[in-house]
Amino acid sequence: MYELLDGITTYFRRVATYNPLVVAIQLLLIGIVVWLIMRFLRGTRGARLLKGAALLLGAVYVGIRLLPKNDEWKRIEFLYGHFLIFGLLAVVVAFQPELRRALIQIGQARLFRGAQGRLGEVVDALCEASAYLSRNKIGALVAVERSVGLGSVIESGTPLYSVVTAPLLNTIFYPGSALHDMGVVIREGRLAAAGCQFPLAESGDVDPSLGSRHRAALGLAQDSDAVVLVVSEETGRVSLACEGQLYLGLSPEGLHEMLMGLLAPRRILKA
Repeated sequence: MYELLDGITTYFRRVATYNPLVVAIQLLLIGIVVWLIMRFLRGTRGARLLKGAALLLGAVYVGIRLLPKNDEWKRIEFLYGHFLIFGLLAVVVAFQPELRRALIQIGQARLFRGAQGRLGEVVDALCEASAYLSRNKIGALVAVERSVGLGSVIESGTPLYSVVTAPLLNTIFYPGSALHDMGVVIREGRLAAAGCQFPLAESGDVDPSLGSRHRAALGLAQDSDAVVLVVSEETGRVSLACEGQLYLGLSPEGLHEMLMGLLAPRRILKA
């Protein structure tokens, strides 16, 4: 016990000799990196896992650094070093969806993709269609692609590449239509495909009272940065999923404002 207390005292004495400016800069850089990672993972399945792993590894690391530097405690430090190697492999497996999303985003990022005119037309069409579908309690699921490509999702559906209009969306989702049960993807201001299969979010991430459309909307919002519009067939409620979050029960004005706020700054649509 005495050796442990002596190790703690020695550690804090050593820390007191560090240059405060250098320490502050290092902490700032570490904080920026952590903030960027958490911002990217916000709302995804990996966010909670990262927080838990960081707290555990941080606590263990601090504990090991406080241990006395003698042979009796060297085994723990040795085992911790090897544990980090296996931990790195576990991170690659656990964060596979997030890593794939990051690599896709780096490879497919498109910075300047169009004018506000087409964006306004698409948003108006989405709002008009959602109002009609909501009044008639017709379920709908529409994803607007942003910087992360949705090529695999588009390939699962029927290619259309048509102008986005409210009547077309209403027709696609009308009960009895061959494509009404799946989702629609909008890419670069065009309706790229319909009847697309979206990935489902885990059941624990969605309120049990919500249906499969909401799970699909949240699942795609967790795996990409797409903005996903969903209309409930049971209640007619209009919602949006984006960045791993689900915003339920939007009014027509609120929907229009959110769509413009989410899409306009990033200028995702091609004229």
